[in-house]
Amino acid sequence: MFSFLKSDPIKKLDKEYGVLLEKAMQAQRSGDIKLYSELTEQAEEIRAKIELAKG
Repeated sequence: MFSFLKSDPIKKLDKEYGVLLEKAMQAQRSGDIKLYSELTEQAEEIRAKIELAKG
């Protein structure tokens, strides 16, 4: 009955994915390639979770 009140897990993951990509871009621009790589890897893990959730 109140399914419209439940949060969408894909939307949450998508937002987190975007935030990580933004942080990665900022790290790359500042020259911190190690941090850029770590953040990009985390973002790709989240992207894989999004793909699994979409089915």
